[in-house]
Formats: sequence, C-alpha cells, structure tokens
Amino acid sequence: MSSHRDPGRRPTTFSLFKAPERPAGVSTGPGGSRPVVKLKSPREISLMREAGRVVAIALDRCTKMAAPGVTTADMDAAVAEVFREHGAQPLFLGYPSSTRGKPPFPAVICASVNEQIVHGIPNRRPLKEGDVVSIDTGCRLNGWCGDSAVTIPIGPVSAESKKLLGVTKETLDLAIRAMTRCRTWSEVASLMERYVKSQGFHVIEKFVGHGIGQDMHEEPQVPNFVSKALRKSDIRLEPGIVLAVEPMVAVGTKEVRTLDDGWTVETKDRRYSAHFEHTIAMTPEGPRVLTYLED
Repeated sequence: MSSHRDPGRRPTTFSLFKAPERPAGVSTGPGGSRPVVKLKSPREISLMREAGRVVAIALDRCTKMAAPGVTTADMDAAVAEVFREHGAQPLFLGYPSSTRGKPPFPAVICASVNEQIVHGIPNRRPLKEGDVVSIDTGCRLNGWCGDSAVTIPIGPVSAESKKLLGVTKETLDLAIRAMTRCRTWSEVASLMERYVKSQGFHVIEKFVGHGIGQDMHEEPQVPNFVSKALRKSDIRLEPGIVLAVEPMVAVGTKEVRTLDDGWTVETKDRRYSAHFEHTIAMTPEGPRVLTYLED
C-alpha cells in the first residue's frame, strides 16, 4: 500500500515513526541527514521473504482469476483465504484513513480499476474485457511484513493499455537492476522518472513507496521521481535496507483526486493508470526481491 507523499521536511509522512537517536541497526541518509532507517539483519530479511512469498501466492491467485465477469470482491475473498491458509495477518484490513471522519480500509486488497491509481475498494461490479485492475496487498507473518502489487489486463486490452502496463512493470524492473550499481535512491528514482517520461507517460507524484519491516509503513519515503526533498534527504542503498518500491504511472496526467469514500484515488482526467510493487532488500550480494513465488 503506497504512502501519501509529504513534499516537506522528512520524516513526516507517518507521525508514529519518530526519528530516534541513531542506535546500532539504523542508518541515516548521506551526511547523517534524515530519514532514519531501520536496517534488517539477514535473519530478519529471511523472515520477510516468508511473508513476501505468501503475498506472491495471493497475487498469483488473483492473476489466475482475472477474466471478464469476475469481481474485485471475489479477488478480495480469495486473498483473504490465502492469508488464512498460511496463518498470515492482512495488513490493509482496518488500516486507518488519513482523511478525518472516513472509515478504516474495509478490505484485504486494494483493487483499483482503470483510471483508479491506488487504494480502490473491492466491489461487486463485474470486470469487463478491456479493463485493467491493479491489485495491491500485504500481510504480516511471524511479525514481519510483505507488500506487493500487480496490474492485470482483463481479456484483450487496447494497445495503449498494453504499453502502459509494460512500461510500468519495466520501470519497477529497471529500478531493481539499478539498485545493483547505484549508491543512493535518487540515482534510481532519476532513471525511473526519465524512462517513464521517455515513453510518453506520467509518474504519479502524490503517492510513493516506503520502508517496510515489522510495520508496513516505515521510513523512508521512496519516491519514483527526483525532488529537492529527496536530494536533501537521500536514501543510501546499503545492506539491510528494505524498501517497498512501487511505480505508479498514468497515461494523461500526474494530477489525482481522492473520491468521497476517502480511499480511492483516480487520475483527474480519468485516463488509465498502472501500479506494480515489490518488497526489495539490499544485501551484500545486491538487491533481493522478497515478494515472488520461486526461490
């Protein structure tokens, strides 16, 4: 689940994550600047891999279900069953809204259809041929979290939609490859942003990725673009850092609005968008994707 970007001083996105003094096992950005990041040990990363595998199983089940006539409520029920089978706690169900007076998130998955970017609420509307649906979900297993997303075509889709999904997935894959050679996140984010723009699409800037560990949302914020705030408080890519990297890409505009339900975010021009995400750990050998099926 993406986090709402705070363009100001870091870290402020999650008020519960107060930056402590720097003990062992945490890192700051280059030069000792914020944000403060909790580094994970190899054992902790292995535990996160177990949670990530369950998330991958859930998303694989959604992908196999995806067809005209299926509903996002059906997918939500299927993912809830996967989590029950594995003794995992869903992370999204009951997550508090950042909008005053709005209810907590009511489902196990976010299901965002077509122009919806993130945080869509599953419903009983049958999906139809030509739709694209972004499924985002996460779980906690043995105290550690996994979080991932995929955008799925429903039957044959337009050439534009096919390109959108391909570009967004490649943006995530590009980021993973770049993490093997880049020293800071701003270098990776610059490559992601430049690639999306080179393909004629737009990076959504209102929502970003995040650190992840025993809580779904930890510092740092992980944008898919470069800003002054990122350059000021850059993220050092060092062993032990674990990030939920999640490019969100739109066809026509980066401008968004939140619907009256307090959750669903869509593009202002109502043209399509796509969203892919992996939980990725930096190890001495390079980046390790934790939210996938195979070993």
